[in-house]
Amino acid sequence: MTDLIQLKQPWLVAVWPGMGQVALSAGYYLMAKLEMTSLGDFSPPEQFDIEHVQVVDGLIRPPARPRSRLFYWTDPAQQHDIVVFIGEAQPPRGKYAFCQQLIQLAKEMNVQRVFTFAAMATEMHPQQPSRIFGATTDQESLDEIRQLELEIVENGNIGGLNGVLLGAAYEAGLRGTCLLGEIPHVFAQAPFPKASLRVLETFTSIAEIEIDVSELSEQAQAVEEQMGKLIKRVEQAIDSEQEEEPQFDIGLSEEPKLSDEDERRIETLFRQATQDRSKAYELKRTLDRLEVFDEYEDRFLDLFSNRDS
Repeated sequence: MTDLIQLKQPWLVAVWPGMGQVALSAGYYLMAKLEMTSLGDFSPPEQFDIEHVQVVDGLIRPPARPRSRLFYWTDPAQQHDIVVFIGEAQPPRGKYAFCQQLIQLAKEMNVQRVFTFAAMATEMHPQQPSRIFGATTDQESLDEIRQLELEIVENGNIGGLNGVLLGAAYEAGLRGTCLLGEIPHVFAQAPFPKASLRVLETFTSIAEIEIDVSELSEQAQAVEEQMGKLIKRVEQAIDSEQEEEPQFDIGLSEEPKLSDEDERRIETLFRQATQDRSKAYELKRTLDRLEVFDEYEDRFLDLFSNRDS
């Protein structure tokens, strides 16, 4: 993998699934707007076991392990290229060994800095500004985020690979920073793009790169309004002392089924994204809304397989 392309003092950004989809949303958006190209897979088979197989119409499908993939962007200003690592899942065991392997690969690519994105659940109201918390491996990076007036994680733990990877980076002598977007704990399992937006704004400020965040900003505004309305309805229900617990549709369904119109819309967006990768996030947002991204994930990521597609 590392022999295929020479990168200019790259920075590595690593994201995994987590609360509020903060890290993944930010990672996918960055990848789409920079029109990145696939660098390859990084999926050590010994880190993931097979716990189940999928059955479709009575037929058992071949088992599949979670995949982890790398994408790169070449900086036209030739300051530092960006590599984005997107993991479908965190390994259930051997987390530090996994991170050590990834950091070793990063060093082979001459990576200079490592960033992870994550979420910080607090008592914030969904309509309040989302703060960014930060923690670093070195004083220089800490001074950098202090200048940005971020909230510093003074003491505590950062769970999962978002933190463990930076421990491996520190051990290997690489600078590392974790940026955590604030989300309301009552909606920790729901997407919260406002936090993803703030994380991206912070990272691009540090990296001195520009991307169009208008789509993510619009999505953040829409989710904020929906959550605000939901909270208001709950408060009204409590105030009126209703005997029956109110039921709310939060857009989840156990067996989402696409309509013909939905399928046509998806195919149209795929065609558009094939011609212009910066439009890929609109496609992802649609797949997420329809709850079918998992089914289209490989095809979606194939959009970034090479620059001539």
